[in-house]
Amino acid sequence: MNKQSFGEMISSLRKDRGMTQLDLAKKMGVTDKAVSKWERDLSFPDINSIPKLAEIFDVSVDELMQVKSDVNVGEEEVVKESKFEEVMDVAPKGIGLAMGIAVTVLAVLGELETNTAFIMLGIGLASVSISLLKNK
Repeated sequence: MNKQSFGEMISSLRKDRGMTQLDLAKKMGVTDKAVSKWERDLSFPDINSIPKLAEIFDVSVDELMQVKSDVNVGEEEVVKESKFEEVMDVAPKGIGLAMGIAVTVLAVLGELETNTAFIMLGIGLASVSISLLKNK
């Protein structure tokens, strides 16, 4: 199935329902010229009017916007888990880097006590260590 442009989709849905551009324009509260521009992909309806357009055509907003999920319902959990794993892989490294930068900047500015610096560096090192151990 070829993916239609938004304008082609509107035109197809309108014609399937036996509506003229003027009929659709009246229901949408716009001119028939506006509908013509939508169908020729020269302009796009106001984003707030998309739900009304979907209602007129008796389709969901997702169908109207041709939103397709490449993920089957059973695979959705796997995708969520893989994204979680990705975040859990990157987050500790980011924390370690942030702590190192914070210690450096605060030390240069003379705003850091030695005990606080060691604590921050310890948190950073622990985060990096967690990341490295997780990958083994």
